[in-house]
Amino acid sequence: MNSTRSGSILFWVFVGFGLAGVILGSVTVIGEPVPVPAWTAWWFAAAAIGGLSFLYLRLSRSLRNLAGFLKDSDGSWNRPEYSAEIGAIQEAIRKRNHEGTQKLERLNQQNQDLTLQIQLLRKQKQNAQAIIFGIRDAVLVVDSAHCLIIANQAAETLFGFHFDPSRLRPASELIRHSELLNLMDKSRQNRIPHVRHELTVDRNHEPAVFDCILSCVTDDQDQLTGIVAVLHDITREKEISRMKNDFVSHVSHELKTPLASINAYAEMLVDGEAKDPQTLQQFCSVIQTQAQRLNRLIEDILNISRIESGLVKINKQTISLSMVIHDAVEMIRSFAQEKNISVQTPPSIIFDQVYADKDMMTQVVINLLSNAVKYTPKQGRVTVDCEVNESDQVVRVQVTDTGMGIPPEDIPRLFEKFYRVEANKKMAKGTGLGLNLVKQMVEKVHQGKV
Repeated sequence: MNSTRSGSILFWVFVGFGLAGVILGSVTVIGEPVPVPAWTAWWFAAAAIGGLSFLYLRLSRSLRNLAGFLKDSDGSWNRPEYSAEIGAIQEAIRKRNHEGTQKLERLNQQNQDLTLQIQLLRKQKQNAQAIIFGIRDAVLVVDSAHCLIIANQAAETLFGFHFDPSRLRPASELIRHSELLNLMDKSRQNRIPHVRHELTVDRNHEPAVFDCILSCVTDDQDQLTGIVAVLHDITREKEISRMKNDFVSHVSHELKTPLASINAYAEMLVDGEAKDPQTLQQFCSVIQTQAQRLNRLIEDILNISRIESGLVKINKQTISLSMVIHDAVEMIRSFAQEKNISVQTPPSIIFDQVYADKDMMTQVVINLLSNAVKYTPKQGRVTVDCEVNESDQVVRVQVTDTGMGIPPEDIPRLFEKFYRVEANKKMAKGTGLGLNLVKQMVEKVHQGKV
């Protein structure tokens, strides 16, 4: 105890000398005029070094004593009185480490599963968006707050707005169609799963008809989360349906007229009203004329149908248009002579060969000449011209007459099925199919131009 206390005192003495030496040495280094010899500072520094050495020896002895206390007699660290506690601590540490490792593995697995699920959901979202943005129908999706959350390019073009997915805006600010907005509000209020409406939308300053299907979207708790609107353009279908209805109506009317005449004169023949051969000849002539008219009507309808469906039989060969015109004029000449109408034909052309169906080209010229003769007053004139443009490899046939002409407002509809100019209906009877058949044969079959 006394040696320990003496060592401590000696240690602090050495430390005190060391500090004094450092101070004096520093003063000397700084260069202030201090009346202390330089060796004194070095002596005190040596004393400080001795004190530090003594402190190191004391600490080393203390550590050796502690190690000796913990070791066994054979030098191992397993002291019996501490082995149980140390083993328990080691087991607790190992168990806690194992549990932490298992938790970390579970967390890593959960993280991988969540990453895969997120990637799968992101891929599914991208696929759904690609489908929505790729279809031609307009698609609009609004949430429960009636904000627009999805709109494809077709919808943007139809309603004239730009959709920004990063900035949600109310649908009423983007969609300028009150009827559609009202229908979406009704669907949200009534929660009808699917409902179909027919809407008319102005597109390029023209009305377009759309088949609009509205669907309600709900979550797992059957709570409404949004409304989906899909608009399919049915303008063309509507136009085709209207044309079919008009076609059936016109065909029915055109078929009824000759059939009614045939039926009436046949009944008169059955009733014996033809008392003399002249009357009998008249009745039979009317029946024959109406039957021929009915046959022409049916043939024209069938020809147009075959051409439009692509089922018409075409026999193209090299023919002379001058010869075709000459044959057609001979067929129509007797009809023209009844009205004292002169038909002027072009002079023969050597190089007027074309690759076409002869029967169709003959039918085209006959239809044009027949129309010209029918709508030309008596003692009129019908002229047929044929020109060859060798540079463009084109042959042009032109039929002109001295008839009443066609009003400008009727020209755009001149080649429609069953269309007849109202101002000229009283001059001659017709089916309204002749010019349509001409256009089909020239343009669709032979890629020409009327």
